[in-house]
Amino acid sequence: MNNKELASSNISFGFLHKSKDFLNVIINNVSCSILLLNKDMELRAFNDPIKTMFINKPDEDLLYVRCGEAIGCAFTVDEMKRCGETSKCNNCELRVKALESYIERKPIYREKFSREFYKLDGNKDLKHLQFSVLPFYYLNDYYIIVLVEDITELVSLRNRISQN
Repeated sequence: MNNKELASSNISFGFLHKSKDFLNVIINNVSCSILLLNKDMELRAFNDPIKTMFINKPDEDLLYVRCGEAIGCAFTVDEMKRCGETSKCNNCELRVKALESYIERKPIYREKFSREFYKLDGNKDLKHLQFSVLPFYYLNDYYIIVLVEDITELVSLRNRISQN
């Protein structure tokens, strides 16, 4: 078996099936937010980085909250509507690609978008994000995992370099 086959068959991480604690430590220490969404685009699970990357209320209960509401999308707050019901939702890159992945049962990789999000202090913050969407079945239900990286600093640095 070559290295590619070993990695694709997931044998290299086979020891983790006995250690849920170790897997949780890994998931909560990666730099990106991991969002597990159901068919209604509601948050079913998430890792700790979502709280530092997006949270807009302390100790907020995010389970079964729609994605845009969970991450503090300015459109849901400004229009006082649920994610999926604002005037901007039909053009939201994250929502469109997540639904596309769910319906077509295909992964989406490294898409980018920029959006304002509300912060804890009530002010808006422009963030540049990169995301990937991965659909999968588990215990007879179909889900998608959305991996979100904040690339705001990288975009800002590139903009400064290009202006010089």
